Amino acid sequence: MNWNQIEGNWEQFKGKVQSQWGKLSGDDLDVVAGNRKELAGKIQERYGKAQEDAEREIDEWLSRH
Repeated sequence: MNWNQIEGNWEQFKGKVQSQWGKLSGDDLDVVAGNRKELAGKIQERYGKAQEDAEREIDEWLSRH
């Protein structure tokens, strides 16, 4: 699956994203609205991770879905 599919079906993927990154609130996910850079930023903010780590986690998650 590629990110364009995630972005296009964001409402369907929000639950999967929240189960992976439980510290993200529903409001966070509404702000992200399928934008990968926004998601990485929220992961950085909530988990105190570096941008590279957040991007790597997203890539790993994406490869499983």
